[in-house]
Amino acid sequence: MTHPFLDLAPLTAARFASVEDRVARLLDTRQDVVITQGEALLPLEGAIRGTAGPGTTALNVITGPYGQTFGDWLRDCGATVIDLAVPFHTAVTAEQVRAAFAEHPGIDFVSLVHAEAATGNTNPVAEIGEVVKEHGALFYLDAVASVGAEPVLPDAWGVDLCVIGAQKAMGGPAGVSAVSVSERAWARMAANPRAPRRSYLSLLDWKERWIDGGRKALLHAPAQLEMLALEACVERIEAEGLRTVMARHASAAAATRAGALALGGGLEPYVHEAREAAPVATTLRAPSGVVASELVARALAGDPAVPLAAGGSALAEEMIRVNHYGADATPGAVRGSLTALGAALAERGLDVDLTGALRAAEQAWR
Repeated sequence: MTHPFLDLAPLTAARFASVEDRVARLLDTRQDVVITQGEALLPLEGAIRGTAGPGTTALNVITGPYGQTFGDWLRDCGATVIDLAVPFHTAVTAEQVRAAFAEHPGIDFVSLVHAEAATGNTNPVAEIGEVVKEHGALFYLDAVASVGAEPVLPDAWGVDLCVIGAQKAMGGPAGVSAVSVSERAWARMAANPRAPRRSYLSLLDWKERWIDGGRKALLHAPAQLEMLALEACVERIEAEGLRTVMARHASAAAATRAGALALGGGLEPYVHEAREAAPVATTLRAPSGVVASELVARALAGDPAVPLAAGGSALAEEMIRVNHYGADATPGAVRGSLTALGAALAERGLDVDLTGALRAAEQAWR
């Protein structure tokens, strides 16, 4: 018996390379793009371990849980780490980064998350990139959540290592990811005796055995279905137009924020300033005395299809996430989320205005 997911012809090196080229066009980059065969944590960790070591002084910007993870990896590599942490309800500024360089002029590596889906903020990468460029540091960016929801431009922003994943705003698979790598980053890896080699974490293996060989022979059997899904995902974005895809996400964020404010019941945006809120997901602070995870569970019981989640770990008590990304960057997903939250709040005896919320959301959709 045949099956559409089985008995497929092996993915050729040429097909693999063509997908990399399409991802490069999506990022508008002339840097090398490597598609890695795993979830985005693979290239995120591999890029740090490839470029950081005991001689590295890293500025690690923390605007959410992933920034904390990057600091742990950097320290594990032996790097000296200066953490620049800001409250999760806001974004870092280029001025704060500039001040960190002034206080620690030896910084030669900067790690930053573009959009933190976990906390709902987004950072001004273009402005920060100018500061990093002035000081000649290597710039590492996690754009996993932001790609497809807002511009991601490694070349224009001076990003040396830009990691993306397809599972959020791109609406694709989680099992493959990609990283664009500048010549400076490759040189840093080649000079790093502790950079992984002959390892699943090794980007240098891809450089030396794949890119330098003219992309003729793959290192190992590719994740066939995930690669085909990534190709289909990029095709869909190309057909719709990247600007249109990003506009949908911006509209979903604006509509969700406006609707939540109009809904009442004690809900309020977790990220205080709208300009610092990520278009990939909107985070909300639960009303006083209400546990966010319990409210989300009640809302999902009424409609399991809405893209709602509670915050992770310690944020589970106070944060609600509306994950309006990918296929859920639609007016219907926003309306459904507001309706489910309104019903759950009303069950708690809180006053809500669902009609007003839906009207505000509709008016805010651009």
